[in-house]
Amino acid sequence: MPETSLEGLHILITGSTDGIGAVTAEELGRAGAIVYVHGRNAEKIERTLASLRGHGINAPRGFQADLASLEETAKLAERIVAEVPQLDVLINNAGVGTGDQTGKRGQREISQDGFELRFAVNYLAPFVLTRNLIAAGRIPRAVIHVSSIGQEDIDFDDLMLEQHYSGTSAYCRSKLAQILFTFDLAESHPAIKTHALHPGTYLDTNMVRKAGIRPLGNAGEGADAILFVTRHALSDGPNGLYFDQQRTARPLPQAYDRTARTRLRKVSEELAAPFLR
Repeated sequence: MPETSLEGLHILITGSTDGIGAVTAEELGRAGAIVYVHGRNAEKIERTLASLRGHGINAPRGFQADLASLEETAKLAERIVAEVPQLDVLINNAGVGTGDQTGKRGQREISQDGFELRFAVNYLAPFVLTRNLIAAGRIPRAVIHVSSIGQEDIDFDDLMLEQHYSGTSAYCRSKLAQILFTFDLAESHPAIKTHALHPGTYLDTNMVRKAGIRPLGNAGEGADAILFVTRHALSDGPNGLYFDQQRTARPLPQAYDRTARTRLRKVSEELAAPFLR
């Protein structure tokens, strides 16, 4: 497949102030894309923008929002619609790993809206952001979900892991939920190329270090995978794929279960109803 140009494309990548996201933003910019940065911390956003601009990269602005809040996520979508003249690609990269943010391993955490934290940040926030951008008529050419090879079937009777919690299960279920959403979106909006990918195993990121895991690779490997999948999405290839880095792969069978995808969409619409536009 010939390499697809990213020159002049407007691309928003969430969670792009450190780790894989920051490297991806730089690589997108070097490839000629117009990059929009997102993060939780205003100072980190400004540092990231300054670094990108220092490398001659067109990075017009950044957006601050805590994706643990669906209200902030919905407002992020509103700001994007109001302030970004054009959006070609949305890369949903921000996420929470298996390690507890509090430093207390094994402790179940909840989002600002009372949802299990990993389900909220890794899945519900991208669900709301993507759906709201589509509803506003700001339909990207492509949506990329940075998921994981670490997957676990979703238990709809214990969606928030209130009964049998572990950080690993919470993470793996949220990542499979991303893939179900990817396949569902590709089917319902075929004009938007929507793919999910595993960027690499235990790459050198804050997420991996917080989990107490020794990194096995560098963040650049993940950025390379994201750029590869983004280019693929902008080509004439098939829609709704899952990649293990730079090759197509198959996630868990639940991702192909239309009944499970429909059930997840409906329960997500119910949970996020106050924040969907």
